[in-house]
Amino acid sequence: MARLIYGINASLDGYINDERGEFDFTEPSEELHDYWTELVRGVGTWVYGRRMYETMAVWETMRDDPDLPEFAANFARAWCDSDKIVISTTLETAPTERTWIERSFDAERIRELKLTADRDLAIVGPTVAAHAFRAGLVDEVLLAVLPAIVGGGTRALPDGVRLDLELIEERAFPGGAVALRYSVR
Repeated sequence: MARLIYGINASLDGYINDERGEFDFTEPSEELHDYWTELVRGVGTWVYGRRMYETMAVWETMRDDPDLPEFAANFARAWCDSDKIVISTTLETAPTERTWIERSFDAERIRELKLTADRDLAIVGPTVAAHAFRAGLVDEVLLAVLPAIVGGGTRALPDGVRLDLELIEERAFPGGAVALRYSVR
């Protein structure tokens, strides 16, 4: 059975962006970028909320940019080599390949994908991930905690959910970021 992994960059105070919606503090070091690339290579299907998908979709056009640093090109290629499901009531079409749109989060569909997938699934975007957390679908939580306190914005983890976790990896990166990886007990 495939795992459903929730992975995201967050400030030390737990936000993926600041109060203005900016996420400039989340620019990863080359080493953290490589870490995310390894995760991406193991994922066969990504589940996104619309806003996070629109943020990530640039990787499809960037993969062919000859000026892109090799570490970023590796990430772009890995990202393009997976399916994407976008949960959105407003997005009409998806500009990226291997992408389809679902109008609502369907926990049973995700359960079925976990049972039949030959590669892990990942869910990105705290709003859509909250549905997966509440449905008991998340198997692993990966937070890259970045050295910034932003004081508000979109919370990385949902309110009203309690999970017991087991630390399975911790790793520090140049620039002060720390990856914390937990399995759900």
